[in-house]
Amino acid sequence: MANHLHEGDIPAGLFAGVTSVAIDSETMGLRLRRDPLCVVQLSAGDGHAHVVRLSRPAYDAPNLKALLVDPAITKIFHFGRFDIAMFYLHLGVTTAPVYCTKIASKLARTYTDRHGLKDVSRELLGVDMSKAQQSSDWGADTLSPDQLAYAASDVLHLHALRTRLDAMLEREGRDGLARASFEFLPHRAILDVSGWEDVDIFAHA
Repeated sequence: MANHLHEGDIPAGLFAGVTSVAIDSETMGLRLRRDPLCVVQLSAGDGHAHVVRLSRPAYDAPNLKALLVDPAITKIFHFGRFDIAMFYLHLGVTTAPVYCTKIASKLARTYTDRHGLKDVSRELLGVDMSKAQQSSDWGADTLSPDQLAYAASDVLHLHALRTRLDAMLEREGRDGLARASFEFLPHRAILDVSGWEDVDIFAHA
């Protein structure tokens, strides 16, 4: 297992031949138009994590952008709605196809309201994740070893979570509903960017 730091972009061909890549991002905050996208971390599920410190404000990352829109590679997120919106806003791409372990957890694990990555990973995988660096300065010129380790931990287990959650979704007969939700997720993210972040467009009111 190793963590690899890249400046500005992922190397060309890094994920050639894979069918799914786990992805997460780090930002300066959780406000879409106020807080910049700083870091993107990725893993093919092979125990290696690739952490990209993006070049702001140009965001010139053609290899990363090509991966995000590659129709042959499923991008696995936990709460992908935020990451996909950030990628649309700052990288100018609509990420697809996608899978979100938080949506899968909410559809499959209806016996609990604890769907954070730390909670789901602890229950389904026996992995206890630290969130100590979650609110650190991701816009710094140099990322600390603790930041790199934290960023890597957010993607290293998503493939295994997807496998466990898929089995639960199929068992409960909700796998088709999950797939439809994943297909809609990029559109939900674009609605957020477009000003409907706090509006339920399906509500009667």
